[in-house]
Amino acid sequence: MAAAHPNDRLGFLLSFRGELTGARIRAAVAVTGLHPRHAMTLMQLAPGATSQRELAATMEIDPSQLVAVLNELESAGLCERRRDPADRRRHIVEITPAGKEALGHIDQAVSEAERELFGNLTEAEQELLRGLLDRVVVDRAAHECGE
Repeated sequence: MAAAHPNDRLGFLLSFRGELTGARIRAAVAVTGLHPRHAMTLMQLAPGATSQRELAATMEIDPSQLVAVLNELESAGLCERRRDPADRRRHIVEITPAGKEALGHIDQAVSEAERELFGNLTEAEQELLRGLLDRVVVDRAAHECGE
């Protein structure tokens, strides 16, 4: 039996396209001196302050990994953490004005990269792709639990 062509294997196709897309997005974000994980964190903080725990859950990232990202962003003056006066164990995280400015540069660079990456797709096709990617199961435990 002949092996399947890589383009016939969705996992390989998605992985390969994902690597190419990731490289383009990393290059776009790098113009700000940041990494995509920093950009994602700033995007999540843009609407307003949130707890560190909620941020980790929203980003689906281990809290210890988030601490490292926040340390880097805070050192760069792009976000700040403070204790919640109502619960001293809880940290509130907020984007700074410098973080908002950096996010503006990131948004421009990523928009340009996305025009290059997805320019051959109509708006409807882009929406369809978003919907399909949202349905791809990457968390085996959640899938097995029927979530």
